[in-house]
Amino acid sequence: MMSNTSATLSDVGTASSSLRKIAWILLVFSQSIDLGRPGHITRQEIEYAVDHRIRYARRPEHATDSRSSRLLFIHIATEWLRFLDRLQESQSEPKPFENYIESFARFMRDERGLSPVTIGFRSEQLTNFFLGIRRPDVSLNTITINDIDTYLAYRGSHGWSRASLHTLADALRSFFRYAEAQGWVSGIAAAIDVPRVYAQEGLPLGPTWEEVQRLIASFSGDSAADIRDRAIVLLLAIYGLRRSEVTRLRLEDVDWVGEILHVTRPKQLCTQQYPLDPEVGEAILRYLKEARPRCYYRELFLTLHAPVRPLQSNCISPIVRSRIDALGIQVPRRGAHCLRHACARHLLAAGFSLKQIGDQLGHRSAAATRVYVKVDLDGLRQVAELDLEGML
Repeated sequence: MMSNTSATLSDVGTASSSLRKIAWILLVFSQSIDLGRPGHITRQEIEYAVDHRIRYARRPEHATDSRSSRLLFIHIATEWLRFLDRLQESQSEPKPFENYIESFARFMRDERGLSPVTIGFRSEQLTNFFLGIRRPDVSLNTITINDIDTYLAYRGSHGWSRASLHTLADALRSFFRYAEAQGWVSGIAAAIDVPRVYAQEGLPLGPTWEEVQRLIASFSGDSAADIRDRAIVLLLAIYGLRRSEVTRLRLEDVDWVGEILHVTRPKQLCTQQYPLDPEVGEAILRYLKEARPRCYYRELFLTLHAPVRPLQSNCISPIVRSRIDALGIQVPRRGAHCLRHACARHLLAAGFSLKQIGDQLGHRSAAATRVYVKVDLDGLRQVAELDLEGML
């Protein structure tokens, strides 16, 4: 059993020194607990076995283990038993109103045809809302508009922008509209006051294309992190990909023979094909040859240190943000999405139509692309510089 565990850890890139330490801990633990008996093993039994384990080293009579050492033993033993399907998992506390949220999620998927991203976002917001108003006597039909107003005010006082509050209120109103149709509640959806978002408030302001080029050029080092992150930033800037679309890329999505990049669009529930830009292709190829860890994962971008695993979408923005800060680039938003805005503005300045830009960014409607017309600042400056005196 321990050999299978070692093989699995080795496959995900665990260092040899760590493998030896884990093997020693499991050897000690396996001799301190009866693994031959049927059934699962509880966490209390794990802790007892760790606290009364066999000692192989000579120690002072009253010596005690450090807290970190004990926790390490418990953690490794627990994960090992989970891997063997011998762990008695504790029953997690159910989320409040979970059955209502699941019913609403099925409605959004089957009846509305919404994307998994939107369904997941709204479900998460609803879960947070119900957790925020939890009290002993609460039930769905006892929730009032005052509960919703109080929750929105709380979020607003903790840094949420009007745009974020507008999205949250819209998710709540959509749920309660569905709940009213099911007969669970009445008279709440129409009373939810959605915060107003002003026309120019959410303009997508990203770095200039010159600043984007500086950003890309900053990833010129030979470290594994620079090689990987250069490929990621090029995908964000040249194709305008969302961070989740970057982390969804798989090895087979890069067609080297046909020079095609296949991008899964979660909002559109489809896959789009793009010509593989030479600079992007070279960056990805160098990453595959020099920096990508060898493992069985098919995802293109992986963590660089053990345990090796696919890169998560929440790891992408820190890559961009830290380098923008280091370069002193001043933009209102510094995450990965600002490069998507910069890509759109660059295409607009190059003379591409809104339809072409929308296709490049994977927009579902022209309205999503039309907002970039409002931020063609260079064009507006040219209009402002016109000498209109002769026309009067």
